[in-house]
Amino acid sequence: MATIAGVTGKQFLPTDKDYPLGQWQYATSTHQADHDMNPGLIIQPRSKDDIKKVIAYAKANKKAIAIRTGGHQYSGASSTGAHNIQLDLKHTFESPDDLVYFEKGSKSFVRGSVSHSLGDFNAFLGKHKVFVPHGQCTEVHLGGHVQTGGYGQLGRSFGLLGDHVISLEIIDHDGQEKEITRSSDPELFFAWLGGSPGNLGVLTHFSLQVHRDADHRGSIGLHAVHLYDKDKLRKLMRHLAEMSDDENFPRNYDLCISVLSASFDILGLLGGVDEKMKEEHPEIFGHDGNPVWPRMIVVYAQYVPFGPHDKPDMQFFEQLKTGHFFQSQVEDKPMSELTAGWIFRNTREFDLPYTKRTYLTKSKTLVKDGWVDWVVERMDKVLEPVDNDQWLSAQLQCFGGKNSMFTRNANNGTAYSWRDSTLCMTIDNFHKPEKKAEAEAWEATNDAEGLGPNGIFSKQDRRVLWGSYGSFDLDSVWNTYYDDRAKYERLMEARRVADPDGIFTPNTFCVKRARLGFFPYED
Repeated sequence: MATIAGVTGKQFLPTDKDYPLGQWQYATSTHQADHDMNPGLIIQPRSKDDIKKVIAYAKANKKAIAIRTGGHQYSGASSTGAHNIQLDLKHTFESPDDLVYFEKGSKSFVRGSVSHSLGDFNAFLGKHKVFVPHGQCTEVHLGGHVQTGGYGQLGRSFGLLGDHVISLEIIDHDGQEKEITRSSDPELFFAWLGGSPGNLGVLTHFSLQVHRDADHRGSIGLHAVHLYDKDKLRKLMRHLAEMSDDENFPRNYDLCISVLSASFDILGLLGGVDEKMKEEHPEIFGHDGNPVWPRMIVVYAQYVPFGPHDKPDMQFFEQLKTGHFFQSQVEDKPMSELTAGWIFRNTREFDLPYTKRTYLTKSKTLVKDGWVDWVVERMDKVLEPVDNDQWLSAQLQCFGGKNSMFTRNANNGTAYSWRDSTLCMTIDNFHKPEKKAEAEAWEATNDAEGLGPNGIFSKQDRRVLWGSYGSFDLDSVWNTYYDDRAKYERLMEARRVADPDGIFTPNTFCVKRARLGFFPYED
């Protein structure tokens, strides 16, 4: 493959000295052996005109395009193989005009681009004293985050980031610029938000409605950091499960608990490609704000009023200040300031390969079923040994109940699935390369005991696109990501219309196109 004439941005061929710097991303250390993550050409466009030239070239030469905005696609689906092209938009749209706040009457809005990181986006919102639901990883970029939902701390009280999108600006398979809204093209709007990320065209910008601090005066939040203790974890998990099981829990509250192994490597250097990138190319890897930490349990909780008579139940917060804690405080702050405290400031949890799992459940009997003891024991098997060369990163968050906006936003014109879920659980094992088999065995036990007919967490295998794992052929496991066949077939048809030539089918982790199947790309 050759470089593309007229493109002003950087282009990298596999033979170029700096190709590995463009090729590296979050998933490289883990999935390079599973599927090809060595694009035949990597392009970092400077403008929409560059993007249009790439699309025209791909169409003329029967190449497929993988789209990357940040690289946090954990299974590597934002990359592709040697026959195809990777379009890296991480720095394409970063001018002042690419992140703008504006008001219309009593409502506030932001127009943003796919190139902004979550950390920068959060800081921008804070300057304008507004907020919106979003995730917690500082280097996640907004392109993939919006398309896969934008799960985050305000899921119960305000829903998903994607629920707030009012328009999408794209470049389609013919190189035409379009703006998509619920009213102008409901099928394409539906498919872009929760369908097949990066496989419908090139998303460049989006506009969304945001919430004003002034409309929610009296918000409070708790950020507690507990040194790890098994009994303490069990008490906190029970509080989480009781909240999740309560169908009538008020909308005002959100609760998320994270559990992390110590960040330092007791036995020596972690090593590997990620550690090398962090040391030699911090401008690519990103900046770590929390270089070291002990084994810990992190609690994020907040209360937001929706009316002048709403008052918080302080007992909710007191139960989260279990025993002795490293740091804990309940703060009376505007929501835009509280959200800044959720951000995990490291580029990634651990600079190691990983086995990742993210599950959803609709269970309302977690306490009765003994889930608390089960999940604590599973996490402790990684946390307690000091010499197993495995590191836990787990996060658990309530989403359900009849008052939850995550639930109530079902059928709002987006394709985000599993809206009747009550709890989301991410439970990841980072490990040294030689411990891969042990880490996979640990996750396999979690799969066997947590899901399925006798699953203690969920009777159904429910996954999320942003935390994908397992089979890289989405069409073979569509039922784990989408509610039903009717929704999947609706997305298939939308893909057929949006991508008739298969330009945006760079690998198999995408919704299959109706009737025509996949574009015959070559790895």
